[in-house]
Amino acid sequence: MSIAQTLDDRLAAARDALARRAWQEALDLFRSVDAERGLEPEDLEQLAKAAWWTGRPNESIEVRERAYDTYVKRGDKARAAFAALTLQREHAAKLAGSVAKGWLNRAEKLLEGEPESPSHGYLAMAQGSLAWSRGELDRALEHMEEAVRLSERFDDPDLRACALMRKGMVLVDQSRLDEGWTLMEDVGAAAVGGELGSYTTGAVFCNVVSMLRNLADYARAREWSDAAKRWCEREAIKGFPGVCRVHRAEVMRLVGSWTEAEDEVRRACEELRDFHPAFAGDAFHELGEVRLRIGDYAAADEAFRQAHEFGADPQPGLALLLLAQGKVDAAAASIRRSLEEETWDKLKRARLLPVQAEIAGAAGHAETARRAADEMAEIAEDFDTTAIRAGAAWAAGLASLAEGDAGEAIRGLRRASQLWRDVDAPYEAAKCAMQLAEAYLAEGDREAATLEVGTARSTFERLGALPDARRAAGLLERGEPPAARAVRTFLFTDIVGSTTLVEAIGDEAWQDLRRWHDQALRTCFAEHAGEEIDHAGDGFFVAFPDPRSAIDCAVEIQRKLAQHRREHGFAPQVRIGLHATEAARSGAGYAGKGVHQAARIGALAGGGEILLSAATVEGLDGVRTSEPREVELRGIAGPVAVVSIDWR
Repeated sequence: MSIAQTLDDRLAAARDALARRAWQEALDLFRSVDAERGLEPEDLEQLAKAAWWTGRPNESIEVRERAYDTYVKRGDKARAAFAALTLQREHAAKLAGSVAKGWLNRAEKLLEGEPESPSHGYLAMAQGSLAWSRGELDRALEHMEEAVRLSERFDDPDLRACALMRKGMVLVDQSRLDEGWTLMEDVGAAAVGGELGSYTTGAVFCNVVSMLRNLADYARAREWSDAAKRWCEREAIKGFPGVCRVHRAEVMRLVGSWTEAEDEVRRACEELRDFHPAFAGDAFHELGEVRLRIGDYAAADEAFRQAHEFGADPQPGLALLLLAQGKVDAAAASIRRSLEEETWDKLKRARLLPVQAEIAGAAGHAETARRAADEMAEIAEDFDTTAIRAGAAWAAGLASLAEGDAGEAIRGLRRASQLWRDVDAPYEAAKCAMQLAEAYLAEGDREAATLEVGTARSTFERLGALPDARRAAGLLERGEPPAARAVRTFLFTDIVGSTTLVEAIGDEAWQDLRRWHDQALRTCFAEHAGEEIDHAGDGFFVAFPDPRSAIDCAVEIQRKLAQHRREHGFAPQVRIGLHATEAARSGAGYAGKGVHQAARIGALAGGGEILLSAATVEGLDGVRTSEPREVELRGIAGPVAVVSIDWR
């Protein structure tokens, strides 16, 4: 047998493997033939497919560029344009927007004046997608309908499915829900039935689940994500399953399966980093959402930062994290910026507006909360899904609570609670219970408030929502239902010179020291009824029911550290700041000017010092302090009198 015959047999085997979707086998065979004599552009495209489905997007791009070049030299403008449009899509997935636009421009020039072909249909879809991204929905719909027409003229089932899918999604964004979903179901049925090519099938599954997620139709999203998972496993593909995992993890998070959700989204993050960075941003955002709920704020912050680095808007998770940390002004600014940028997409705004209402309620900004609630109500009119109606009722209840109308707040929050239970969203329902308790308390019904807190606590504990569970437990133990505002004494701690210390003792010793420090301080907090709100870096933010408890805790911490130095030769220097004030309950934390004052006072303390506002110790016997001195606190108008406690 001649060498040429051997290569021809290998090429035939490669094509057969691709047809069987034996992606790795096809990749190896195509590569071997290409290395020995090169491939024609049609087979280069098949090699690119095999590389893509085995999770090698860079190789896929390089091979498609070769196919494009060969088509151009051959004078086949239609096939060259199709290759250019595929490269536009792949570069967009890698967040190379300028390069993607360049390939789109090449496709447009190649097809200018050429007879109609399926490539014109794919070009129409690409142009429609650009108009869609700008919010030009009528223009986008025109392009998608042109693509549908061309698919029918050339009897191209993949082009038809892609065009109908995008047309359906645009119709949904136009609030023509029934029309859009009818088209999506038709295309989805074709995908499930195996009538479409691999890429089109995967794209259909991904977009159907994505649209259902945007509509907050989580029951159907779960059904379709399960179908997508079965398809991915059957195809034995790499990289692409990560896209499906992101949406599946979001559904798991909603129904309270947080461990499974985190496992799924972690895999998605790894699969999508290089394969599809545009979706990797969504994966990291979802990871942040899960970590936020379990109370790992540092890890949540890192995940949201990575989402931002991959080009995703880390909202609403980032704003909720800032709110949980008591940074209410930063949270309000963060969510406001996202809403200002997302001007036309109602479904995306529907994910942001309830959070804006929650933050505005915590800050006491009733007008902002009401505007968010009113817009959310309008969106619920257009997109009548249970979860969107739940978000609208939640926002309305929070706005009424901020306006001081407890009765109306109760009605809205009870409706939201029921709707969240209808979609099996236990965490959201428990949050409603906590807000309902505040509304009941405002009406003087302490028994109803206590009942709601107890319900919320059991749910938070079952889910593993540690900060929320601690808050609810603390309120029940003290027999104190939540109030919209409460007087607390806030304590901030921080290890002085931690950066220098790490450099001196090394990472491993530093981690051991951190663990000892954290355990020692947490023991003190627990003994003095402290509620840990946040633990960021090497510092703590803790709330106490009264100044005496907070001061006793601070003194015990400093004495325990001093004793450790005497007995073991070393303990870190810790600064502590205290301030008693009224603050608004904000999710799992507190918010308001008083919290900022407490943090600023803590930042002014020296190593081993307990610094507090002079007003905090007024009327307390047996507390030895320095003479008061006035200080300026960054971002706070006017001087504040502070004293140091003589704890030695």
